[in-house]
Order: sequence, then structure tokens, then C-alpha cells
Amino acid sequence: MFIKITSGAVLGVDGYTVDVEADLATGLPSFDIVGLPDSAVKESRERVRAAIRNAGFSFPVKRITINLAPADTRKSGPAFDLPVAVGLLICTGNLKPACAEGAFFAGELSLDGALRPISGVLPMVLAAKAGGAKTCFVPAENAAEAALVEGITVYPVAHITQIVEHFSGKAINPIQVDINQFFTAGANHYNVDFADVAGQTHVKRALEIAAAGYHNVLMIGPPGAGKTMLARRMPTILPGLSMDESMEITKIYSIAGLLNQKDALMTERPFRTPHHTSSFTSLTGGGRIPMPGEISLAHNGVLFLDELPEFQKKALETMRQPLEDGQITLARVGGVCTYPSVFLLLASMNPCPCGYRGSNKCKCSDAEVAKYLDKISGPLLDRIDIQIEATPVAYDDLSHKAPTGEPSSDVKNRVEEARKIQARRFAGENVRFNAKMPAALINKHCRLEKEASELLKQAFNSMKLSARAYHKILKIARTIADLAGEETISAMHLAEAISYRGLDRKYW
Repeated sequence: MFIKITSGAVLGVDGYTVDVEADLATGLPSFDIVGLPDSAVKESRERVRAAIRNAGFSFPVKRITINLAPADTRKSGPAFDLPVAVGLLICTGNLKPACAEGAFFAGELSLDGALRPISGVLPMVLAAKAGGAKTCFVPAENAAEAALVEGITVYPVAHITQIVEHFSGKAINPIQVDINQFFTAGANHYNVDFADVAGQTHVKRALEIAAAGYHNVLMIGPPGAGKTMLARRMPTILPGLSMDESMEITKIYSIAGLLNQKDALMTERPFRTPHHTSSFTSLTGGGRIPMPGEISLAHNGVLFLDELPEFQKKALETMRQPLEDGQITLARVGGVCTYPSVFLLLASMNPCPCGYRGSNKCKCSDAEVAKYLDKISGPLLDRIDIQIEATPVAYDDLSHKAPTGEPSSDVKNRVEEARKIQARRFAGENVRFNAKMPAALINKHCRLEKEASELLKQAFNSMKLSARAYHKILKIARTIADLAGEETISAMHLAEAISYRGLDRKYW
């Protein structure tokens, strides 16, 4: 007997359907799985065999052949356990063939027949819906994630016997989710505020500009200046996620196995803070079958690299491509995957190995300082829009008599207004932020007043700016003008933008 069950897999950030074909034939008993399965898929033979028997069903003593189509794409993971078991239950008469029509099955089986959660359910269910599936059977822990897809009925399955009972009349209650509840529950996830930070007004201003135009930022300053404290408050001034952005992030986290039933939908912008000892692969992603790394997990959010020069230089240089293109392509033995990587890079570092360059505390030699700074290459620095110096905080700013700083909510309101201006400006374009404007749009939207044009010319010649730095200054000035609600870039806007491009000359 032959039966075909619809399941799914993921390649990169997208899912695709996999036809699990089961065939029972007479002959010597055997159980073969073909279709480029990896070790986890091959091992499903023993899991399925034990699960069917321990669930109270008889396992067929025949020649069993399972084909995973398309056969030219490598399959990985335990998600095919459930569709294989369902196929065998149909072939042995425990289920009717009609139960497989328009249905999608995915899940890992334990030896007693219970279902365990799997990763990548959301992109799989999206692909199944696009392929015409009407119902979906997934592990109970993945049901809320699958239910995010509208137009498909999701059944949470805790044990394989529930599927047999479901088609015998004891139906499983489908699960439904209220997406708005996820956004409400995720409100105020970051329990910090810009008002907590004393002083550093100029750094706060730079971060506001960065949030408004999605500009990359490098903060340089001694230990204790508040660089990390400021960075951790960056998400509190970023605009909320749109539904499309939320789904994009959720798909990536689903593939990485970082979702749970409570947080089935990502409603907060990611804030990733990998340690400087993180490996090259953990930052960029990889593995035999490429999985997303920190660069992709920060998509639509912030990637904060504290102690920037301490990271592997190879990993830092790899970020140059995603910073420009908004995606990273990983080519490995298991295939080639492209993950979206539109993130705001927020980095901090000390001015020297000890951190106290310019003061009596510094004991670093010129050679040590040069070696430390050389870990950050010129091309990478050129891709960081805003370079700001965080100076030590004065006593008056720290004393209780100092006025309370501006709350994040006020800054966020200005950022959102600037984003609305950009949304209108780039309507119909494949661009959302000022920082991502190509040269053609820069010439169109960055109109300078006469005095501003003269100032930019002087700065270009005196600072010996590269073409990329020239365009960065115009993009930053455009964002500053947007925050001020101005259509034309004035000399004041441009002067502030130029001030954020000088630290590379001071330190490097």
C-alpha cells in the first residue's frame, strides 16, 4: 500500500513542503528511509517503531520504504517522525487515507508516542498553507506558533493516539491565538529608561539620531562612562514592531529554536549582546546545515558589541557585507542559505587597552595603543555612521540635586515622528530608513542650503573624507533635519552630522 503525507522543512528563513511517501510491500522485513536524510531523520525509524508499539498499535512486519520528496534536497531534524508514523498507521488500517487530504503533519516522537516540540514550525506552516493545506497537526508546545498563520486550522497534539481518536470522532480542539494579546503582554519588556542615565546628553542625542535613521553607532570612552548603560536603553526609544517585522523575526527565532509557547510571537525588537569571546560561527551563523547567528538574530533590532576590539577580527570583517546589504549568505556542506540581517550596530570600546588614555592613569605605550586600535579596520569604521565620545560623568550630574533626565517615552515619540516622515518619503521605494538610502536617493532627498553646501565642501577637503563617509554625513544630516521637522538640510544640521565623523581621525 502507498500513501503520501504532507510535512515540511526549512531552508534559510523560508519553509518548503516535503512529501513523506510511505510504501508497504511484501518481502523480508525492513525499514528504509530515502531522500537524502541526515542521521536524525534516519534514527526516526527506531523512534517511530517504538512509539507505534508503545501507543498500543501493531507495527507492520513488511518491507517499509519511506521517501522524502524532493529527493535532491537534504533533510534534517526529527520533524518527520509524526508524518512517517501517520503514514504507517494509514497503511496498517488504523487511520483512513482521507485523513491525509489537505493536512500537514510535523513533530518529533518520544518512545512512548508523546510529541516533543520542534524548531521552524512557523515557516513550515506558512509553506503548507501556500501549498493548499487546510489543517495542521503539530506538537502542543508549537501550536501557538503555528496558529499565527491565518487561514489554516491548527490542532495541538500531545500524543500520537490523539490523532487516531481525532479521526475516530473524539476531535482535538483547535487552537486559536489573539495576536494583539502577544503585543500587550510584551509591552515594557525592557525595564530600563533613558531618564536613569545621568549626564551624557551628547551621547543620548547621538543615540536618538541613530534610532530615528537606523544609523550604526560607535561609542568610545573610559570605563565607567556609561557606554553599556546607554546601549541597554537603546531598545526603549526604538519604534514598535509592525506585524510584518514581527513575523520576520519570529521566523528566524523559530528556526533557531528560541521560541516557546508563551512567546510564540516576537513583539519586541531584538537586542543581542554576544560576548567578545563569541566564535566566528556564533556571530555569523553556520553549521553543516547553516543556522542563523547573532547577526541574523538581531534582524530588525540592535546588535550591541561591547569591547569591540576584543572580538575576533575575522568575525568583525564579516559584518561588512550584511551592514551594506542587509543580509548574510552562508554556504556550507548542507546547502546555501541567505538570512536577513537588517540590524542597527551599536558598539563600544575603550580608547586604549587600559581604558584611560589621555589621563595620568594610562600606562599604555604608543605601540600597545596602536596595536589595540588596529583591530578595527578602516573599512569597518567607514561603515559606522556615528562615532561619539563618552566622557567621564561629572559629580554634579550624579548628585541627587541634578535634574532628572528625559524619559525614553519622550525620545521615542520624536523618533516615531521622524520614522513617519521617512515612511512617506520612501513610499514605493525598497528603502525604509535614511541610513539605507542609495546614492540616487541621497541626491534626490538630501537637498542642502547654500551655506550647508559650502560647509560640506570644506569638511570634505579638510577631513579627507571618503565617498562613503561623504554619503554617511548627508544621511545623518537628513535624519537630524527630520527630527527637527525641516525639509531642507541647513548648515546647523550638517555641522552636527559632521561632528559625528571625527573620532576616527582623532584615534586612528
